[in-house]
Formats: sequence, C-alpha cells, structure tokens
Amino acid sequence: MEMLCTLRSATESQRQALLKAPERLQDFLDDAEDFGDATGARFLELDIGETWHGLQYLMTGTSWEGAAPLDFLVRGGEDVGDIPSDEGTARIFKPAEAKKLSEALQALSLDALRRRFDTGKMQELDIYPGLWDEPADEVDPLEELISYFAELRKFVSQVAQRGHALLVHIG
Repeated sequence: MEMLCTLRSATESQRQALLKAPERLQDFLDDAEDFGDATGARFLELDIGETWHGLQYLMTGTSWEGAAPLDFLVRGGEDVGDIPSDEGTARIFKPAEAKKLSEALQALSLDALRRRFDTGKMQELDIYPGLWDEPADEVDPLEELISYFAELRKFVSQVAQRGHALLVHIG
C-alpha cells in the first residue's frame, strides 16, 4: 500500500471543526467541506507523495524521531481522529506552530540536507519507500528530495503568512 503525504492549510475555525468532527476529515481533504468558513475555501495544498519519509530523514537525521518542529511530517500536532496506524496519520498544527515550523525550515540549508543524504543509512533505517539504493532511472533521488523540500519550505511559509493551521495527512 502506498503511503502518500498531503499538506493543507486550514483556518482556525476549520482546525477546531476537524478536531470536533474527525470523521469528516476525508470530506475536508476532498474539498467537499469547508466547515462553514468561506475564507478556508481558498486553501493551500501540497502533495509530496512518497517523499515524506526521505524528507523527514534529511531534515532530522532520523527515521521517526528528531527535534520539533522539524519532525512535523511524522510527529507532533494534534491527532485528527483515530486512524489505525497501518492506514496513516492525520495531524494538525496550530497557526503559531506553523509559524515556528516555517522559521525552522527557512533556517535549514540545502547543503546540510545534501550532506545528510546517505542511501545506505536510509536503507538501513527503512526509510519509505525503501528504494534508495536502487539505480536512478530518470530522476536523481537526492535532487527529487531537494526539489520537494524547496516546495515544502515555500508552502509552509505561505501557510504561516496567512496565519493558518497546517494539516499533515499521510495515508
């Protein structure tokens, strides 16, 4: 089963509504529900696909741990509902947390991420999707991760500038 990651902005009222009615998460993700907040209908969304775990590793040097806020792809925030662990996670971060995350992402250098990239270590730690030591066909895995990191940094900055919450969904 593929585990893909989508990030989405949410207004504070949407964040509260999701926490109160987590069973409506899929409607929110499918853009079928704005929880009565018209400003939230102009959400931002970023799909980082299967790169989430590789990014976690590059940002923290760990597979599932790391220091907050840079461990946000796999930890932190408030759980939205009770999703079985084999089906993924949905967590939402308050606007102030999104702002701190944006600052932390801005402080990370691409050179630091490049230095941390180690296919052998990533295989050893079972970093999803687990294909790090296979020959690259068309796309260099490091360059793909760096490209997604740049998109992620820009996205989180835009969410923080809006003063919105950040939803991280892996499933």
